[in-house]
Amino acid sequence: MRFHKEMPLIAMISTQFIYAAMFLLSKAAISSGMKPSVFVAYRQALATLALAPFAYFFDRKRSAPLNLYLLCKIFIVSSCGMSLSLNLHYVALNYISATFATAATNTIPAMVFIIAVSSRIESLAITEKQGWAKILGSILGLSGAMVFTFYKGPHLYSGSKNEAHNPIAKSYTKEEWIKGSLLLLGANLTWAIWLVLQAPILKAYPAKLRLTTLQCGFSCLVTAIYGAAVERNISSWKIGWNVNLLAVAYSSIVVSAITYSMQVWVVEKKGPVYTAIFSPLALIITAIFSALIFHESLYWGRSVLTSNS
Repeated sequence: MRFHKEMPLIAMISTQFIYAAMFLLSKAAISSGMKPSVFVAYRQALATLALAPFAYFFDRKRSAPLNLYLLCKIFIVSSCGMSLSLNLHYVALNYISATFATAATNTIPAMVFIIAVSSRIESLAITEKQGWAKILGSILGLSGAMVFTFYKGPHLYSGSKNEAHNPIAKSYTKEEWIKGSLLLLGANLTWAIWLVLQAPILKAYPAKLRLTTLQCGFSCLVTAIYGAAVERNISSWKIGWNVNLLAVAYSSIVVSAITYSMQVWVVEKKGPVYTAIFSPLALIITAIFSALIFHESLYWGRSVLTSNS
């Protein structure tokens, strides 16, 4: 019985390990030249194909009537939280490190908290300990992200001396950092909106697997149309047996198909704020492996962004 109570906690901790690996693999793929829109289109297409059979067989009894209004609502939410958020995120990876991208996700709990309380999806009892814990947690998470962004403290770990020749661990100019930060801010905001809107949609359509499949499918459609418009060179859509294929397969099957379903389930059980507060854990995991595998230089405060910052 106690194990079942701890399942949301286990699911969210597992999710952060999965996301950390996704940040690293995605950064490797984008740094190798893969176009963000192509990455997202393939990722969501494969996720839809992976989820569809399970959604059909396991959610048949839970499937609610799907009218045009609800379908349009799911389409809009998926376009915001998956298509727009993912495209902004992967474009940002051209300008910032994987560790910095992960650190920026610490703004998501605060965003989710503000949006959820403002829209009255999540209640806030300021006279109770839980209410103050949510407020303090959001402030700490946002403060940590600000410190990581704007403060570079003492040297913590020296990356490879050949960092200049490593496209993954390279240094970034101030202009690139600002551009990447703004793109990440947009990605995190749209993702926070997506997380909050899962709760009311689940009440209208409780079939979680089918809901995730529909959202991945709509996201694939929107991104494929956008990708076809901006990436008309056929060679941009070719994927070989390399890190690009590994990143797409991992992000689609493990992240989009499995992790999104887990998150939707946790949102239903615990609410959107609970789901978002685990984001800082991914930063620690990503920073450690980014330094060990990609030889990224790290500082107390943030990862190195420019060679002379």
